[in-house]
Amino acid sequence: MMVFRVYRGDMFVKVTKSGPRRYVKLVESYRDEAGKPRQRVIATLGRLEAVTAGESSALINGLLRVTGQPTLEEGTGETDFAPARSVGDTWLLTSLWKELGLDDAFRRVLRSKRQFDAERLLRIMVFNRLCDPESKLGVLRWLEDVLVPDVDTTSISHQHLLRTMDTLSDCSEALNDVLAQQLKPLIDQELSIVFYDLSTIRAEGGTSLDGDVRHYGPSKEGGIARQFMLGAVQTAEGLPIHHQVFDGNVAETRTLLPTIETVVKRFNVRRVVLVADRGLLSLDNLTALSAVRIEDRPLEFILAVPGRRYGEFDDLLKAFHQTHCRDADHEAYGEMAWQDHRLIVAHRPEVAKVQTAARDKKIEALQADARQWFEKLDNQDAGRRYRGRKLSDAGVTARFYNAVTDAHLGHILKVDLTAETFNYVLDQRALDRARMMDGKLLLVTNMSDHEPQEIVERYRALADIERGFRVLKSDIEIAPVYHRLPDRIRAHALICFLALVLYRVLRMRLKASDHPLSPTRALEVARKIQFHQVLLHRRETASGLTKLKPEQRDLFEAIGLPAPTTSRL
Repeated sequence: MMVFRVYRGDMFVKVTKSGPRRYVKLVESYRDEAGKPRQRVIATLGRLEAVTAGESSALINGLLRVTGQPTLEEGTGETDFAPARSVGDTWLLTSLWKELGLDDAFRRVLRSKRQFDAERLLRIMVFNRLCDPESKLGVLRWLEDVLVPDVDTTSISHQHLLRTMDTLSDCSEALNDVLAQQLKPLIDQELSIVFYDLSTIRAEGGTSLDGDVRHYGPSKEGGIARQFMLGAVQTAEGLPIHHQVFDGNVAETRTLLPTIETVVKRFNVRRVVLVADRGLLSLDNLTALSAVRIEDRPLEFILAVPGRRYGEFDDLLKAFHQTHCRDADHEAYGEMAWQDHRLIVAHRPEVAKVQTAARDKKIEALQADARQWFEKLDNQDAGRRYRGRKLSDAGVTARFYNAVTDAHLGHILKVDLTAETFNYVLDQRALDRARMMDGKLLLVTNMSDHEPQEIVERYRALADIERGFRVLKSDIEIAPVYHRLPDRIRAHALICFLALVLYRVLRMRLKASDHPLSPTRALEVARKIQFHQVLLHRRETASGLTKLKPEQRDLFEAIGLPAPTTSRL
């Protein structure tokens, strides 16, 4: 017969320690005759290691059965799901980061600078720019919903991210050097066509600091803004290889030479052809460029002639236009000498027709307005009255001048602002010159071993780096910048540049395999791969990934990276 003793206190399990050993005991809490709380041991269940190993499972199961609850083997039947976390996009970027060797290369530079792993924090900030660009505080919110392979995100704080940025500034030269080493295998060492462009990056804040790179200047988006300048260099294949931050009010021509000298030194290429936009063409700049030498060879360049200077080439182009362009039905190419350099001309007849028609339509509309105003002014002088305010010659002159200026036709429709009466003339010579220049691209180069068509194709690839700046400003969201400290701004630019490198390498791989997705769309497809975790019976944890769709498997196969698996997270 089994005897049960009834206790009036509360019972609980307690772990006690005796020397190096720990024991599990069933303890009762009660009050003595004086009303003071006391505890007494009802039973010793055994050593903690034995209970953990299951030696007391029979006792526990017996208690569970008496109370009508499921045994340990039967489980509680409860299932708790943790929030799903995206992992496909960060897996893809981590694999790409490691395959480029950036993890080991950057860790060697950053290892001794901080007590925490700055390379992994840098990786997080770079990935965030591609997956969900946020402020540094926003990175922490992003980490709540994603899983980054090989990175423990639970202990990351805002201060860790800012201290990592300070580390990037301290090690910027070393980081750029090792980045160059990792990118060299992707660069053609014999002939590296280098594209250079400069863009304005808007910055916020009203304070001024020593060495501040934020200055007011003309923005490429229009207007005057507080900004800094970001110069970027990339190869003909679209791979960004160098960036540099300049003051927001610096002239574009002053940024070119130091940038090229840095690229030549860092990448040790044997031949560099600089392809740059129209803002860099000046006689002084051409002289300076011609003086740059790379291993006893002059720097070669292809520079576009700005449209405002096309008038200087009238006499050179007349004969070419008459013989090759007037009746052309396909693109025509020509060459002539100018200032000891080659002047390359390309003419697209279909573009010329569109430009000419658009200009003629604007001129006709403006002239129609002018005729109406002339008639109205004459009728007013004859005594005729109209509704509204009476027109004046000065008012009509101002309105017409503003309309002509807005249409960028002031060199053709010339308004006489000094005359007492409204008057303008159409400069037929200027109109003929403009029509002759329609559809034309003028390039100045010192390359001697390329045909005109090859020179033109090289220059037209410059549009790719301009697309890179659009990626920086849209997908990666480099601007606006809220950092005040110059070193933090440079670190932010480095983070965004590294994101652009990954973006372009991913694009190169997609293009090489004829995959239809863009890098942005590819990351969206990968992002749908999620990590799931579930707690069973309050004690068993199970985890796994979303089953990959054919589109996701095809993506990883196309870019040559392993698809994510639970065992490798």
